[in-house]
Amino acid sequence: MPLEPAVTPVPRPRQVLADFGGLYASNAVVAFLFASTGPVAIILSVGALGRLSESAIASWIFAAFVVNGIVSFAFTLAHRQPLVFLWSIPGAVLLGPALGHLGFAQIVGAFLVTGALLLVLGLTGWVKRAMDAIPMPIVMAMVAGVFLRFGIDLVRAFFNGFWIALPMTVVFLLLTLRPALARIVPPLIGALVAGAIAVGVLGEFHPGPGPLFSFASPNLYWPQLSLPALIELVVPLAITVLAAQNAQGIAILTSAGHRPPVNGITAVCGAASMLTGLFGSVSTCLTGPVNAVLAGSGERQRQYTAALFFSLLAILFGLLAPFFTRLLLGTPVAFVATLAGLAMLRVLQTAFVVSFGGRFSLGALICFLVTVADITIFRIGAPVWGLVFGLAVSLLLEREDLKRAA
Repeated sequence: MPLEPAVTPVPRPRQVLADFGGLYASNAVVAFLFASTGPVAIILSVGALGRLSESAIASWIFAAFVVNGIVSFAFTLAHRQPLVFLWSIPGAVLLGPALGHLGFAQIVGAFLVTGALLLVLGLTGWVKRAMDAIPMPIVMAMVAGVFLRFGIDLVRAFFNGFWIALPMTVVFLLLTLRPALARIVPPLIGALVAGAIAVGVLGEFHPGPGPLFSFASPNLYWPQLSLPALIELVVPLAITVLAAQNAQGIAILTSAGHRPPVNGITAVCGAASMLTGLFGSVSTCLTGPVNAVLAGSGERQRQYTAALFFSLLAILFGLLAPFFTRLLLGTPVAFVATLAGLAMLRVLQTAFVVSFGGRFSLGALICFLVTVADITIFRIGAPVWGLVFGLAVSLLLEREDLKRAA
């Protein structure tokens, strides 16, 4: 199937300004604050687990925001609807175990091959077949197994930094319990502010040597194609982009009355993933939570302006990636762990509900257990084996579920 055509004519600057307004600006700011807090904390957590340098983490954040911000701005303008692309959070989490036994050049090579696969799927229109190949409960069980560490780290943060984790969690819960207040101050932002105050009062902010404020100077990596890295990462990364991220974003935009270009989205994810991968960033995806905020209120035909404003904020954030990286790395481990854990609670809950709430529950359980065990076999990480053994169990013992799914 061909790529979906752009909406013509493309709105001119005067039209964009006429469609813009305070509501769309506030939606963009709220979405940006979400994207630049919890998800960035996850990048820092994964980077620390994989012992990435501060420079490598800053380069990752630069590409994730600047390159994807430019792509989001262009694609949103072309289709006149919110189409914000960022990075795959499940994909980022998948890197944690891989960084323990794979070189970063090998991982970059897997990023590029994943991007090429997504580009082909988008250009040929095979997206739906690819998304239907593996039952969603088993895919989400893999996601739950990988994400479980963030929930555990949230609990451990109370042991390692009680007076930092406690106020962050209390503020998060209080704001969550007051939806009217949460619309003004999102719970995650409230937790961030509470944690920053606690870190300041306790004197726990210790940035590394060198100037705190600086602009981005991204790293450019030469990829290395490695069969173990390709086997371990390409298929899980592609699945998380298509099934765990893009499917969510497309469903959100469709329910808001938009008609997202599915093939075009997949192709853009592939092309952008190849570009961001060269700077050390994980695969690009259509973000669900951000687009949900941008398309959550206002006139449908004007919501694209919120996405345009968000894209500009994202580009600015990426250009200052070293500053924000050093700022967050100067905080205690408990601060980042609590922020990342709170950001992942709903995602982890959804993953468990989808995995064990209906069909393929036994295959999903096996997939979850194998993934959590985190045992590498033939230099291939546990998430891949989780999918393999989960599918095998469903094929043997859950044939009725397969028939109903077919």
